[in-house]
Amino acid sequence: MTNDTATSTVTALDDNLDGLRDRINAIDEELIRLWRERSGISKEVGRIRMASGGTRLALARERQICERFADALGEDGTQLALLLLRAGRGPL
Repeated sequence: MTNDTATSTVTALDDNLDGLRDRINAIDEELIRLWRERSGISKEVGRIRMASGGTRLALARERQICERFADALGEDGTQLALLLLRAGRGPL
């Protein structure tokens, strides 16, 4: 392999990594936006539920959410669901 070929290969790999990292950054921005949106909606649901005489927590609903995430993502999904639920209702 010539020096020029090696240099162009490294440059192509660096460009590919930069492109992949740019895509990860874009996904992260979208996840953050969605996290904030979901948290706000969840807080509003809680306010409405409590204003109508309901409980602060809807355990059956939280269980459904945890199960849906676990089914899709395994143990990591359960942890993600718990984080999402906490963001929307606050700590217990």
